[in-house]
Amino acid sequence: MRELDRHSDQPIVHASSSPPAVAIVGAGRLGNALAGALREAGLHVTGPLPRGAAPTGVDAVLLCVPDAEVAAAGALVPAGAPVGHCSGATGLDVLDGHEGFSLHPLMTVTGQSGATPFAGAGAAVAGSTPAALGLARTLARALGMRPIELDPGDRAAYHAAASIASNFLITLEAAAERLAATTGMQRADLLPLVRATVENWARLGPERALTGPVARGDELTVARQRDAVSERAPDLLGLFDALVEATRALAGAGAAVR
Repeated sequence: MRELDRHSDQPIVHASSSPPAVAIVGAGRLGNALAGALREAGLHVTGPLPRGAAPTGVDAVLLCVPDAEVAAAGALVPAGAPVGHCSGATGLDVLDGHEGFSLHPLMTVTGQSGATPFAGAGAAVAGSTPAALGLARTLARALGMRPIELDPGDRAAYHAAASIASNFLITLEAAAERLAATTGMQRADLLPLVRATVENWARLGPERALTGPVARGDELTVARQRDAVSERAPDLLGLFDALVEATRALAGAGAAVR
């Protein structure tokens, strides 16, 4: 049975059994991480090359550059091999003139020592042709990732969800760490709580994983917490209030489904 592209109903053309040769353009955190991981997976990788490079003689070119630079970087690549980008929120129109594809790892890349654990994560993929989509899927699977095909209109929402789940989580933990520091606590003191919370969310879902005074309806304790935030980190008060309201809504939704 043939595998069909769910948008065009055309057969998906998968890459041959020979691993594709890929050029990585962009020597930042993601470019370095992907180049290393693809080499480890057995692919022939050129790069990461500096921004502005125009690689030839490869099966695919993958642009690991900032979103605003994708179109300019793609325009420098000679016509021929498919050209892809790694932007989560950007469509394929910026790769006009190429057989375009995209591969966005749903994984945080810090650039610190040690390989980025791509295996097991999702990867948003797209292709302007069935062959380009098949190439994006091949690269994702070579990294041990699960390809996720999105409608073009969903890309910005997908990327916003990723930012909330990763970037905004760090912002929240930084706020907690600042407030905790006023009591003499350190990041390590909060870490077991954070890890357990994330595991509970993964296992139980948000409504059942929610604990604490807001979930219990303990408004006296919430008020005491608010006073402490106002006194010790007043610039965090607006964030605290917004989160209390959002948590009340989540607690109410949880009560409604129980």
